[in-house]
Amino acid sequence: MTELQSLSRSVGGLTVLVTGAASGMGRATAHVFAVEGANVAVTDYTLESAETVAREIEEKDQAAKAWKLDVSDTGEISATISAIASHFGGLDIIVNNAGISAMCPLDDDGYDAVWDKALSVLLSAHQRIVRAGLPYLRQSKSPRIVNIASTEALGASEGDTSYAAAKAGVTGLTRAMAVDLGRDGITVNCICPGPIHTGMTEAISDEHKTIFAKRRTALRRYGAPEEVAHMTLSLCLPAASFITGTVIPVDGGLMARNA
Repeated sequence: MTELQSLSRSVGGLTVLVTGAASGMGRATAHVFAVEGANVAVTDYTLESAETVAREIEEKDQAAKAWKLDVSDTGEISATISAIASHFGGLDIIVNNAGISAMCPLDDDGYDAVWDKALSVLLSAHQRIVRAGLPYLRQSKSPRIVNIASTEALGASEGDTSYAAAKAGVTGLTRAMAVDLGRDGITVNCICPGPIHTGMTEAISDEHKTIFAKRRTALRRYGAPEEVAHMTLSLCLPAASFITGTVIPVDGGLMARNA
């Protein structure tokens, strides 16, 4: 009988870069990885916001440092990733989480600007960051990439064409990256969150959230950011070494429910 392999379920000592880490799912992801012993590079568009999260982590005697990162700026991406790898001695995990809302009717005068911004921040940024991080990931013993998309990539809402197109692009990019990077042992997976309590859903009233959740999800509720973060962590474990190219909804059963 073949001897079972001893596969690690610890990210202790690994370095993770989380984009959009100042709030919502990004903040939860930063905290979840820190609790598990990872070195966390907390990045966000605003340095002050990133520093707030890094301080929260450091106050618990966990390892974190903040950097300002505009994911649409190629030069800033390169400089930031180099600084992260220098500070922590490498880079093992990339979580492409940064996002924006991009609701706009097709016939709106400002549609082209919304479209361009959505594709830059929600799709192109993923490949920019991965490409900048590849030299370090290739040196890692447990290299992982997780791209955060949305259930809007799997079934769109009215007025959401730019966002839905960008997020659908993330699922295709994930699969293609998994194929390209598999020879290096780098796994690439995608998570599609459904209705989650974040800053982007804050404007929706509790009443309407409850109505939507009961009507559309199997679990009849919105999810918490940390419920997404724990799936991200699971995909980044050293033991998750044979999972790549997947697209996983974390949506309370939204995509499973017909009525």
